[in-house]
Amino acid sequence: MSSPRLIEREVPPRTAWALEQAGVAPLLARLFAARGVREAAELDEGLGRLLPPAGLKGLGEAARLLADAVQQRQRLVIVADYDCDGATACAVMLRGLRQLGAAPAQLGYVVPDRAVHGYGLTPAIVDLALAQRPDLLVTVDNGIASVAGVAHARAQGLRVLVTDHHLPALADGEVVLPPADAIVNPNQPGCGFESKALAGVGVAFYVLLGLRAELRSRGALPEPEPRLDGLLDLVALGTVADVVRLDANNRRLVAQGLKRMRAGRGQPGVMALFSAAKRDASQAQGFDLGFALGPRINAAGRLADMTLGIETLTTDDPVRALELATQLDAINRERREIESGMRDLAEAKLDALVDALQGALPPAVALFDADFHEGVVGIVASRIKDRVHRPTFVFARGADGQLKGSGRSIPGFHLRDALDLVAKREPDLLAKFGGHAMAAGATLAVDDVQRFALALARVAEAWLSDQDLTRTLRHDGALPPEAATAETARMLEAQVWGQGFEPPVFCDRFELVSQRLVGDKHLKLRLRQAGRLIDGIWFNRAEMLPERARLAYRLSLDEWQGQQRVQYIVEACAPG
Repeated sequence: MSSPRLIEREVPPRTAWALEQAGVAPLLARLFAARGVREAAELDEGLGRLLPPAGLKGLGEAARLLADAVQQRQRLVIVADYDCDGATACAVMLRGLRQLGAAPAQLGYVVPDRAVHGYGLTPAIVDLALAQRPDLLVTVDNGIASVAGVAHARAQGLRVLVTDHHLPALADGEVVLPPADAIVNPNQPGCGFESKALAGVGVAFYVLLGLRAELRSRGALPEPEPRLDGLLDLVALGTVADVVRLDANNRRLVAQGLKRMRAGRGQPGVMALFSAAKRDASQAQGFDLGFALGPRINAAGRLADMTLGIETLTTDDPVRALELATQLDAINRERREIESGMRDLAEAKLDALVDALQGALPPAVALFDADFHEGVVGIVASRIKDRVHRPTFVFARGADGQLKGSGRSIPGFHLRDALDLVAKREPDLLAKFGGHAMAAGATLAVDDVQRFALALARVAEAWLSDQDLTRTLRHDGALPPEAATAETARMLEAQVWGQGFEPPVFCDRFELVSQRLVGDKHLKLRLRQAGRLIDGIWFNRAEMLPERARLAYRLSLDEWQGQQRVQYIVEACAPG
C-alpha cells in the first residue's frame, strides 16, 4: 500500500471559539469544528434533540397500518436482511411491537439465506413468508428496490409496509418504487427528513415512534406507556455496523445506545456479545460495535443463517443469549480464517494484474476466483479497496451458478450510479444490481467478469482524476505535547466517532529512538518529541522507518497488568 497524502483538516476559527465559549473543551472544540459542527446544540445527545418522526414521508400511513394490525390481532411477519443492520432492525421491530401491544403469537419473521435467496423481498421470500400466514409483511433494511416481490405479495392478498434506507431502483434513469401500502425511507423521492443517513435499524426505530403516537391518539397504548429508549442499544449497534454517516441525529442515537451498554442495561444478547468478544461493556465505544460485536452478528449471515443472530438479539434469557453469542464467536473465527486465505488469493491476483499491466493499475478493479467464498466478498473488496484506493468488486460463484459480487468505493465515485451507467451501456451484462454510493452488489454470468471489469474501468476513467485515485489521510494537526495524557485519551474515547465523523488523527514530527518488530508483523516504536519520550505502535507494518519522520497517529491508552499508559497508534508516515 502506497503512503497517503497527509492533509490537515481546516478548522474554522470563529466556530471553534464559539464552541469553547459554550463550554466545550478547547481540543474538542477544534476537532468538532473541523468536522462541521457549527454550534454546541449539535452536541446535545439528549433524546429530546432527536429529529421528530413526523418529518419522515409515509410514517403516518405506516403507523396506521401497524396500529390496525396490532389492534385487530392480525399476523405480522418481518422480512429482515442478513447483515447486522437487518438483524438489529428485525430485533427492534419485534421487541417494539410486543411493547406496543402485539401478542407474541401475532409476530414472526423471515430472513433470506444469502446463498439461496439473495437480497431483499424477492417473490421466493414472499412464498417463504406465506407459510406463516401473514396479513401484513413489514420489510426492514430492504424492500425499496423489491418491485417484483412487493407485487407478488400484493397479488397474494397481503399488505406490505416497506421500511428501508437504501436508494430506490432505477429504470431508464427514472426512480421506480414498489407498489407497497406504505413506504418509510428517508431516501425516497419527496421525503424531507433531514437525516438521509439513517440506517435500516434507525428507520425501524422511527416507525415504532410513529406507531406509539398513533396508538396514543387512539387511546390504545398499554399501561404504563411503553418507553422505546430501551431499544437504543440495538439501534446503536446496527447504525455503527452499517457504516452509515454519523450525522448529528445518528450520533445521538449511538450515544444513547452506548450509555445503556455502559450502564449494563443493554439487551441480554448485546451484553452477551461483549462477553464473547472479551470486551468490557462498561467501557463501550463505537469501535467495539463496529469491530467486535457487529462482525460477530454479520458472521451468521455470511457463513451460516442470520436466524442465529436475530435469536441472539431477541432472547430475554441471559444464559441462552451467552450460548448463542458463543456460537456466533466461533462462526466469526471461521470467517476470519476464510477471509485471510481469500484475501491472500485476491492480493496474488491483484499482483498478477499489476505485472500484466507493467506496474499500472486500472482506475477500477474486479476480481474473481473459483475458490472465493460468497459470504466474504464484501470484506475482501473493502480490504483490496483500502490497499489500492480504487473502486473494487470481488465476485464469487453463487449456488445458482451466477457470480455474486460485492463492491466498495472511494470518495468521488458513486458506485450504484456507476453500475446504472454500466447497465445502460451493456444491457445484457448485469442480471441485477443495487446499493448506494460507497457499497453495492451485482450479479452477472460466470464468463462476464472481464467484460464487467472493462466496463466499470471505463466509467471510473471518465469520473475519477489522478487526485481522486491518490489515497489521502485527513489529520487534525499536531497534538500539543502537554495534551498527550491519559485524561485526554479518555476524553476522546468518550465521544462518538465513526463514518463521516472520523476519530481524531494527529500529525507531528518525531525522532525514532528505537524500533523493533513484535509478533513478526507489528512495528513497536520509541519516539522522542520536544525532549519527551513516548511509546508507539504501527500495526501490520514490518518496514522500518527513517530516523526522523512525520507521523500521523491516534492517541490511545495501552493497558498492561492493570496499568494504563499513553500510546500513539501510527497510521501513516511521511519524510520528516
